[in-house]
Amino acid sequence: MAQRSGFSEPTLRYYEKVGLLGVVPRDDSSGHRRYHSPLAERVDALACLRSSGMGVADMRRYLTLLDAGDRAAAAEQRDLFARHADRLSAEIERLRTRQAYLRAKSDMWDARHRGDTTAETRAVEQVQRALKDF
Repeated sequence: MAQRSGFSEPTLRYYEKVGLLGVVPRDDSSGHRRYHSPLAERVDALACLRSSGMGVADMRRYLTLLDAGDRAAAAEQRDLFARHADRLSAEIERLRTRQAYLRAKSDMWDARHRGDTTAETRAVEQVQRALKDF
């Protein structure tokens, strides 16, 4: 399951301990955890949420609302996911700004290496614009 989900084994044990996974059945002979299909799907969903930056508290809230399964829970689920999508959009924008800065710095050093002062000047201007966006 660790390999499939990308979670470390300690993380899977922690998620079990804090109740995100419930009790994971164990093999009688080896004691190894056995993830049946619905539980494996839950781990996959948590891996997606975690990789997008969702914390344990919000993952727990998601699962609680999922278990409630009523219309009121749907509105709260919508709000939970919309909030995280907005946060992720802001993070993507910050990453794009950082990427533009790195590209401009690369262009600047490339121009300097080639001795192209015109291209270097343009790249320095791009660096300065990117820094304003920080």
